[in-house]
Amino acid sequence: MRNPNRVNVYLDGEFAFGLARVVAAWLNVGQELTDEKIASLQSEDTLEVAYQAALRLLGIRPRTRWEIQQRLERQGFDRSIIVGVIKRLEQSSLVNDSEFARLWVENRTTFRPRSHRMMAVELKRMGVEDDYIQGALKEGKQDSELAYQAAVKYAGRLTGLDWITFRTKLTGHLARRGFGYETVQSVVRQVWQGFHFNNESHPENEKDEDE
Repeated sequence: MRNPNRVNVYLDGEFAFGLARVVAAWLNVGQELTDEKIASLQSEDTLEVAYQAALRLLGIRPRTRWEIQQRLERQGFDRSIIVGVIKRLEQSSLVNDSEFARLWVENRTTFRPRSHRMMAVELKRMGVEDDYIQGALKEGKQDSELAYQAAVKYAGRLTGLDWITFRTKLTGHLARRGFGYETVQSVVRQVWQGFHFNNESHPENEKDEDE
């Protein structure tokens, strides 16, 4: 089926190449094309094809400039084309690593709280610069708040457990989210006391296994 967003260009009555409709918009029937003009049109077409590929990626979820670059490289686009696409996306505010970092931290905080260290690692893996990462983390909650939020979300699964089992499970959960030892220990006791799990084995009345 013919792509409605592309047009065929014929030279001397024979098919020569295809172009994105937006690139071919200024061509007229009977217009003479030099070799330089043809090369320019084909370069513009490649840029448009790459740009549309990037838009499809952004339609799935926001991306960093590094992620866009990596995906376009895997699709075989030249470096110069990729640079042009990213520049166009940034000028349209469709790619903004600073905003990406802020939204990532906000999303993690709301739905899957984890430590600053772990969020920084995640953002670094997506190519976000350190300045943007630190700026986003500075605007968000501190680790102690994030740890408490993560603990409360998980503690509902631990109803009825004794203190030792409760502590072990919740400590492991928080540790896997990157929180440090002191933060974890403080939050675990705070959540236990706040939810009043199994008051008969309250941590204040029971010696820990490691004491």
